[in-house]
Amino acid sequence: MDRIAKLRSRIFDGLLFSNEFHYLFYKEYERLSDQPEPVRYSESFYYAFSNLTPSIADGELIVGQRDYRMPEARQTEWETVYKPIAQARVDKAGWGQDSHMTVDYDLLLNKGISGIMAKIEQYTETLSNGQDAEDKLAYYNCCRRCLEAIVKHSENYAAKALQLSKETTDPKRRSELEKIAGICAKVPANPAETFYEAVQSVHFITYCLSLDPYRLGSQQFQLGRPDRYLLPFYEKDIQNGTLTKDEAQLLLDCLGIQINMRVPNGLSSGYMVGGRDENNAIVANDLTEMCMQVIDDIKLVYPAVGLCHTEGMPERFLQKAIALLQKGYSHPAIFNDDVIAKGLVHYGIPAKDSRNYIHSTCVEITPIAASNVWVASPYTNMPQLLLDIMDREYGNLEELLHTYFETLDARIKSNFEHEMSTRRQRAANSIKPLLSCFVNDCLERGMDIEQGGAVYNWIMPSFVGMANLVDAIYAINTLVFEQKKLGIVEFKEILDRNFEGSEALQTYILNQIPKYGNDIDDVDRYFNLFTDHIVQECAKYHDPLTNTHLIPSVFCWVMHEQFGRQTSATPDGRMAGFPLGDGSGPCQGREMNGPTASVISSTKWDHSKFIGGVAVNLKFSKSSLGAHSAEVIEAIVLTYLTNGGFEVQINVVDNETLKKAQANPELYRDLVVRIGGYSDYFVKLSPKMQEEVILRTAHTV
Repeated sequence: MDRIAKLRSRIFDGLLFSNEFHYLFYKEYERLSDQPEPVRYSESFYYAFSNLTPSIADGELIVGQRDYRMPEARQTEWETVYKPIAQARVDKAGWGQDSHMTVDYDLLLNKGISGIMAKIEQYTETLSNGQDAEDKLAYYNCCRRCLEAIVKHSENYAAKALQLSKETTDPKRRSELEKIAGICAKVPANPAETFYEAVQSVHFITYCLSLDPYRLGSQQFQLGRPDRYLLPFYEKDIQNGTLTKDEAQLLLDCLGIQINMRVPNGLSSGYMVGGRDENNAIVANDLTEMCMQVIDDIKLVYPAVGLCHTEGMPERFLQKAIALLQKGYSHPAIFNDDVIAKGLVHYGIPAKDSRNYIHSTCVEITPIAASNVWVASPYTNMPQLLLDIMDREYGNLEELLHTYFETLDARIKSNFEHEMSTRRQRAANSIKPLLSCFVNDCLERGMDIEQGGAVYNWIMPSFVGMANLVDAIYAINTLVFEQKKLGIVEFKEILDRNFEGSEALQTYILNQIPKYGNDIDDVDRYFNLFTDHIVQECAKYHDPLTNTHLIPSVFCWVMHEQFGRQTSATPDGRMAGFPLGDGSGPCQGREMNGPTASVISSTKWDHSKFIGGVAVNLKFSKSSLGAHSAEVIEAIVLTYLTNGGFEVQINVVDNETLKKAQANPELYRDLVVRIGGYSDYFVKLSPKMQEEVILRTAHTV
């Protein structure tokens, strides 16, 4: 473990996400300004990757990273000359979602880049005459050149490893570097034959995909289902005696380290394990457990692991997940494979493909190897829409709800139109030829992923603060329409004052009016009312040209904190500036009847229609854990899943520890907590977000 300890320490010493790739790309891009765009792009892409400095840290077994500092002269030239050019081109390409997906790793491992290039050759041979054929030929040539760039970059890594092997005096490290050189010379150019080659190939192509000329920021590509695509290589090597389980675990741990090297904290990147495969067989093998064990071995914010639980899965896999969570890790999150598959089929995915999905970053579900799905596009502040209509009196609750739904419907429509406008800009001004080579059916159609070449081009809006909205509506109904203590306009004036002078009313709302999350049907029914309406309204929107559907979600990433900061006090008793509810569970600190009541409330509505993502947070007090706590937590999780829950994520931590981390952050740099669908280092959260995590109800078990 000394190797892992040394490698993981680099994460906390400050990663340098070098601009060398973009510097090289735009230097050549400017030189080729007279060339057609596909040629200009592909030649610049090849130039950048063929000249990009290979970086191999001491002890690394899986290689490919951008932690490298350019010489000062180059850095200055980038900042003063080429970065403005790059930024202008990025702006022209257009904004919107990127990299919330998994590519076709089976294709990569079984065919290699050489096999994909052969496939491109076959497509070019079938082209006929005409402008369309000329455009497709130019596109195929662009894709081929980008693939050649990756092969060249891998060969440069092979040369770098060989050079380092000659410089080291450590015979063990020399042998490791020689092996790395041989592997990089072989993959990803060719099909993988061993487990080591497969892991290296998967990481290398993902690392290369994360370097996008038209995106200066980091990309978040997920690694799909490694306990499926790596299993044949693992089993073969174990059987022939060329690999031990410990060696395989070390390689998976090194892969986990590399995820942290390519994705900064505050985002999310990882993989899923378990569930059922395309033949409906349960996936539960050595790699399923080993991929979860990475969490314990490297103790970092990534990989973001999702365990897909399905009925009939051997109990030890869920027990493994809970054992990790009891240690205080924020992973794995636990997903309901059966509910998600049902939802995917509802949205038109063939049953055989409905188990081949990924949590795109947090909890957003996208089909593997066939997606250009824009997740969380955009977020909608649900309580704010309520505040916006509290400018007049209403005869009854039904009238208020009617106005609210009209306002919500108009927002959904305008958001869809905006997202489609952004997509059209991207289609006209952006290409991703390397990515398109690993996404069905881009090559078959001769159409870039940005132009709609992927099979699935969904847009997934997310609706934030649902629990606040439910509690607010119930409070309005109680105070205004049942008890008639005040009117809507008066209530809004109190909220605008942040309850100043009306503290007794706020206390009454918080402590006397029932809240969502306590298994009270009269309250919980409103969540169902809103989710049903959202599903029906989103179903109205479809773009036939790109086969784009609008598919909803109710998770928040960090938007509950951002929206909360911008939102005044709300009728549920929440103060101005405080974060909204952190997912689709109850608001912070409002579960009064225990965790079982909380998860029952959270599953009284149909999760399967919210493939865009559902996140339910549970927090348990670490100091209260006893001999049978694991069994109790398992029972609560199974209750949630059996009742149709989509995803549940668990924090096992003490508020005392969190407060110590606030006071002495340098001592708790690796303390990871679950937020609203993703995890992050606690000490790097904003003070408001830290307080929000602390105020979540800590159940005792």
